Amino acid sequence: MSEPTPVDAGAVSSGRPEAPASRFGNAAFIFIFITVLLDFLAVGIIAPVLPNLIIQFEGGNISRAASYTGYFGFAWASMQFIFSPILGAWSDRFGRRPIILISCAGLGFDYMLMALAPTLGWLFIGRVISGITTSNISTAFAYVTDVTPPERRAKQFGLISAAFGLGFIIGPAVGGLLGNVHLRLPFWIAAGLSLTNAIYGFFILPESLPPERRSKSAWHMANPLGSLNLLRSHPELGGLAVVTTLYYLAHQVLPTIFVLYADYRYGWNERTIGLSLAAVGVCVSLASGFLVGPFVKRFGERHSLLSGLMFGFLAFMGFGLATRGWMAFATIPLIALWGIAGPAMQSLMSQRVDPTSQGKLQGAINSLRALTGMIGPLIFTQVFAMAISPQVKVRVPGAPYFVAASLMLGSVVVAYVVARPAPAADPRRIPAARSSVPGESGRRSRSSVLAIIHVIAILPKLHLSSSSPTLEWSG
Repeated sequence: MSEPTPVDAGAVSSGRPEAPASRFGNAAFIFIFITVLLDFLAVGIIAPVLPNLIIQFEGGNISRAASYTGYFGFAWASMQFIFSPILGAWSDRFGRRPIILISCAGLGFDYMLMALAPTLGWLFIGRVISGITTSNISTAFAYVTDVTPPERRAKQFGLISAAFGLGFIIGPAVGGLLGNVHLRLPFWIAAGLSLTNAIYGFFILPESLPPERRSKSAWHMANPLGSLNLLRSHPELGGLAVVTTLYYLAHQVLPTIFVLYADYRYGWNERTIGLSLAAVGVCVSLASGFLVGPFVKRFGERHSLLSGLMFGFLAFMGFGLATRGWMAFATIPLIALWGIAGPAMQSLMSQRVDPTSQGKLQGAINSLRALTGMIGPLIFTQVFAMAISPQVKVRVPGAPYFVAASLMLGSVVVAYVVARPAPAADPRRIPAARSSVPGESGRRSRSSVLAIIHVIAILPKLHLSSSSPTLEWSG
């Protein structure tokens, strides 16, 4: 079944031929899915062995290795912040295909560098390069936007989010097994996967952005500040950017604190922690792949965003109040339902910029993710350290999760104000004075409440098949 390029309606009316991506839509989307999967599979594979490799370089000094591990994470997030908008803007100027393929190939060679690194300095350089090459996520999301009509973007973004979850289900488990064979073997496997993906894409992946729709100049947006300026170009887009920042900042509590919190409060061993992370990862994939699309279709993007953010608030409160391990496990479905918010938020933002700026938008969003990835760990680790300090009279180990819950509650308030439907391109399609119909505001509010009630009603069925938001259990 062939369709015109969804975001280029003008091409249809002008008789312009459809973009190549529309003829190979399924194969192209599968490649983008695999690209995101391999990016985060590689991150997951490295996660259990990178700290041990640093410890080996430091002669077994765990204290110094822990400090260096923090520097590695900060460097990785910094590169994401700097290069996400650059690659996104370049993809608007030169096309999506070359940026994606070069990034995949570069990531493969980078893992080879880390596998052969003779010193800690070389390993650090490799980690910096991986932060640059994995910044192609913004281009991948822009590619999906190019080939997907607005009404289907939330579902497709949900499927891409499922790739994050799959990467963090398979990655740490595979990395741990390979690391037991040889500490550097996971890097070689990750390199092989990335290079295979680049070769496969060279023959399969079509260009989604034809030359006539490309930006004339990208350099004014090819920097973090220039990219973030795009988020101020529309009042509602700026408000949604605030929601996005709070969303990603609250998310940082999970990869930063979860292991320390579970060990301190529940006494979980590595096996139990691994099982819990795998359970969350399974839920990520299932809910992102099967729940987001139907939920958004039934309740709309605005109500899906509000409902998902409220589930996030309840989830973090649940984690903070959970005094037993089984209570923490019982909170996982709420974290899963939080995943409804992410794709709906991305879709709403993509509707507020023109097709030539989709790459810059996704770069700006990824920059927000990277920026919160830089400051989030510093905030939550300090809060946790103070909350369990021997000097305090009342210890509150759940304090980091209460902070995250507060951020989520703030995002609900902002989203309620700014997340209104984007105006249609054709003025004749905008119902006159619809917002002035008596009771309309109340019906919209009740729709969000009904959405939450609907999901709670089916929660027992989702206990084993729901998912979290785009959970990135890495630096």
